[in-house]
Amino acid sequence: MKAYHKIQTVFLRDPETKYKSLLEGTFAKPEFEYLKKNMWIFTEKVDGTNIRVQWDGDSLSFFGKTDRAETPPHLLKKLEELFKPDTFKNCELPPLCLYGEGYGAKIQKGGGNYIPDGVSFILFDVNIEDMWLERHNVEDIAAKLNIEAVPIVGKGTLIEGVEMVKNGFTSKLRKTPPEGIVMRPEVELFNRRGERVIAKIKMQDFA
Repeated sequence: MKAYHKIQTVFLRDPETKYKSLLEGTFAKPEFEYLKKNMWIFTEKVDGTNIRVQWDGDSLSFFGKTDRAETPPHLLKKLEELFKPDTFKNCELPPLCLYGEGYGAKIQKGGGNYIPDGVSFILFDVNIEDMWLERHNVEDIAAKLNIEAVPIVGKGTLIEGVEMVKNGFTSKLRKTPPEGIVMRPEVELFNRRGERVIAKIKMQDFA
């Protein structure tokens, strides 16, 4: 299964600040500007390491962001505890790939703010036969596998999502401020290159 695609920041970065700040109002992609007044779903962005869980109908494989990326041993152990082939078989799940974030202690700076003494996996996307599942289907699979799905933290226009992060909001996963949000149109969309329409914005973009 393919590595997870890049999620573009909603605005371009300012070269005059060595790309540390954003050019607010200058959208990174034309589809963002076109859809800025439409309804988007906001999920909390988790600061961890990208993990793929591949189910081929018989066995499980674990990968990082790329096939060569090494998964921290303590996280790999947790993944092996969370995911068992028999669970997938009992739920009669077809071959699929779970995309999520490994997070917690010793994963990224401040990972212990999520889980002080351990690690876990949180699901944000599922792909079956090159089709991205809708949010309610992602939640259904998470429930069947008894794992978490990234929480929805808001809904609104693209600009309202940006303002939400700029003004600050409370994390549903840790006591410290959240990393940011990932924004998707209420209806899954793709651009003319076949790329998903999906954007992100981080708290540090306004620091």
